[in-house]
Amino acid sequence: MAYTTAEGRQQILDELGQATDELGYAFAALGEAYEQLDEQTGDKLEEELYRPVQGAYGRARRTHSEFAERSGLTGRTFEAATPSVPSSGARGFIDEAVEAIGAADAMLAELQDSMLPVEVGDPELRAGLSEVREHAADMSRRARDLVRTLGR
Repeated sequence: MAYTTAEGRQQILDELGQATDELGYAFAALGEAYEQLDEQTGDKLEEELYRPVQGAYGRARRTHSEFAERSGLTGRTFEAATPSVPSSGARGFIDEAVEAIGAADAMLAELQDSMLPVEVGDPELRAGLSEVREHAADMSRRARDLVRTLGR
């Protein structure tokens, strides 16, 4: 598929923006889950899930804005997400967060695999994408481990 450099850069921004939205949703859902947990379990959720997702979300936002600026394109702002209220309480919020993190990771993996960041991006963009994925790595297992302890 033929595209101009400007079109390729805009595509990167759009796809990174969608992944960032997913991470923002996960971040909000984990915040809601935290509010429903006891202090000990909440602390574990914060350490194992919330902080890494917060790091991924922050890095994704920064990567997006810095790439937009370097490319001379208009960036965007990211609004706080409002997760729906699942009937299964904290467990449901955690499940929704894991699903959103998985969607974001899949989008970023597809973007990286497309070679678009190499062709029209830059080293800082590629590093930022890798860092976002590192922050969000292994969330499914961490969440499963935490969910197993709920209600005990």
